[in-house]
Amino acid sequence: MTTSDLIVIGGGLVGTAIAYGAARHGARVTVLDEGDDAFRASRGNFGLVWVQGKGFGMAPYARWTLGSARLWPQLRDALREETDIDVQLRQPGGFHLCFSAQDLAERQQRLQRIQDDLGGDYPFEMLDHRSLAQRLPGVGPEVVGASYTPMDGHTNPLKLLRALHTACQRRGVRILGRHGAQRITPEAGGFTIHAGSTRFAAPRIVLAAGLGNRALAEQVGLHAPVAPNRGQVLIGERVAHFLDFPTTYVRQTDEGTIQLGDSMEDVGLDDGTTVDVLASIAQRGVRSFPALAGLKLVRAWGALRVMSPDGYPIYQQSASHPGAFVTTCHSGVTLAAAHALLVAPWVAGGAQPPGIDVFAGDRFLNANQPFHHAH
Repeated sequence: MTTSDLIVIGGGLVGTAIAYGAARHGARVTVLDEGDDAFRASRGNFGLVWVQGKGFGMAPYARWTLGSARLWPQLRDALREETDIDVQLRQPGGFHLCFSAQDLAERQQRLQRIQDDLGGDYPFEMLDHRSLAQRLPGVGPEVVGASYTPMDGHTNPLKLLRALHTACQRRGVRILGRHGAQRITPEAGGFTIHAGSTRFAAPRIVLAAGLGNRALAEQVGLHAPVAPNRGQVLIGERVAHFLDFPTTYVRQTDEGTIQLGDSMEDVGLDDGTTVDVLASIAQRGVRSFPALAGLKLVRAWGALRVMSPDGYPIYQQSASHPGAFVTTCHSGVTLAAAHALLVAPWVAGGAQPPGIDVFAGDRFLNANQPFHHAH
């Protein structure tokens, strides 16, 4: 039996951000990670720190996302100071490209609704093709316009994950691979976690196991009905710098490669790739920037998002087993700063961040309330 102040189940972006933040507050933390057999959303995402469009009809989520984006420079600087790893955060703003006048009009209505809900604290611009081409030279003629917000940016998610792991280890966090949690036993004063033949004990635990949270949450009186949603990504070769801003469909990484994506498929636990979806992603990329027509593709992958029924996060402490928390979301990059700087102090014994009570998993217990994925 090994003991800690806090056990985090899950070693991806959500789990390590929380572990790092808790260690900064003096907690002795152990991270139990399933290992390379796990579905790795943290290694398959698009790398966006994205605000615009999120929280339509759900102002607390728009506010939570915006708050995390504003905290991101603080997280970047802390990680660079502790690890010498530059996670390549860039926040020049971002563009959502529209291919029809109807799409552009609907986009404006969506962003205006969010801006109104947040009392104006949500800057955005709508650009026609001519104005857009001045900011994004090379944008295709089929793009009729775009929305732009200065709140958006991108980072290198693999460097972020490495920095979080390195920072955790330097603060004494034990990260144990091949230790997937199979069973949680609530006991007086805490919890025992069974991972293979090893048991771990702590007065506080955080479920940050992605799709694994569904089964684990039930064992400590929590509700996390998450399900997989597949996204596919294409990677193009390194090319000369041409894109200063991230967009929802195309971005150029800090290393010069071109990333194309944005697909959503409900296909269960299949994290493979399909020719039709990849072809659609490639075609849209060329419509966005015709110069990409000659781009050589070097790899492709599929990855599984961790989606709740309404697409919003789940944060909750168990009422029946205090000290057990569940944290899950499908925006582990965007929300990394909020997890490290706001959620971590809470699970380590501090106050709950204001405004997140609406993200309790109990909201899904109402069988008469329909839900649909938020985009």
